[in-house]
Amino acid sequence: MAAIHMKQLVKRYGDTVVIPSLDLEIRDQEFMVFVGPSGCGKSTLLRIVAGLEPIDGGELYIGEECVNDVPPAKRDIAMVFQDYALYPHMSVYDNMAFGLEMRGTARAEIDRRVKRAADLLHIEPYLKRKPGALSGGQRQRVAMGRAMVRNPQVFLFDEPLSNLDAKLRTEVRTEIKALSQELKTTMIFVTHDQVEAMTMADRIVVLNKGVIQQVGTPDQVYREPANQFVASFIGSPTMNFFDVAVERDTLRLKTGAALPVPPRLLQVLARDGARTAVAGIRPEHLQIGPSGGAGIGITLSVVEPLGSDTLLYFNCEGGRHVARVPPDFKARAGDSATLQLPGEKIHLFRSSDGTALR
Repeated sequence: MAAIHMKQLVKRYGDTVVIPSLDLEIRDQEFMVFVGPSGCGKSTLLRIVAGLEPIDGGELYIGEECVNDVPPAKRDIAMVFQDYALYPHMSVYDNMAFGLEMRGTARAEIDRRVKRAADLLHIEPYLKRKPGALSGGQRQRVAMGRAMVRNPQVFLFDEPLSNLDAKLRTEVRTEIKALSQELKTTMIFVTHDQVEAMTMADRIVVLNKGVIQQVGTPDQVYREPANQFVASFIGSPTMNFFDVAVERDTLRLKTGAALPVPPRLLQVLARDGARTAVAGIRPEHLQIGPSGGAGIGITLSVVEPLGSDTLLYFNCEGGRHVARVPPDFKARAGDSATLQLPGEKIHLFRSSDGTALR
């Protein structure tokens, strides 16, 4: 087992700097998730850990060893890819055993490891089948089993659930998390899906343009986003944002509506001296009431019943916003309603750079 330490890590492709300078500590036995939009550098970072991409500056440690110049085969890592990468002419058993055979592992030990992995992944009935006779979820389990039998220091997952349907994604996601708890091995999981990040991670690294925006537990990045980018990326639907003017203890919206500054932020705003800010609030914290009540008048544009709750979309303050309400809330597109923003649930971000005011 091993911790991973990145010190001032730099990656370029020609004149393009993909990762300008990155510092990150991944703890031993931690399940770390890299999340961010396409092109943010998360897969590049994973491939650097694997040794599939050279670095242009800084140092990378796996355990106590600097592995800058160590080839992939000697890093004692195992990688699970998005496309399974199974040998179609081999049985499931042989796919899982192949890497161990190439290393000269004893046959009895190979058999023990393959059967243990198959038991953990619930694929014992398929050991004699070829990959073509398996479903997508079963093939992904085989790819995971092939990595598991090696007993590596570090597991790397490069968007392994992207090719699965919604039901299988949930099922395999749960199994990967259970495996991490069973195997107690350092794992890095790359995804652009923030739901996967929130449900699986011990800690999340939110990346944008090769720069770490925030590192924290799922609860921390959700409840205390470091900046407006993190607040907008983590959470589904995304956080609502309103431009406001700061007037001592009042936040003034464009429509003229006034909101009290949350008490926890009064001193922060006074110290910062900001005259404008961006107020953010999660969809589940918006309060929607009947037309004519206290609050800001709105007109609902789209109503999406999801069974467990309902999403209400509306235009306000020059932007489109969404509220999450209980499933028994009765409304139709075109209905008038009133909107309230509870002060205690508001996040404030600097207008200049989007950093959170705390």
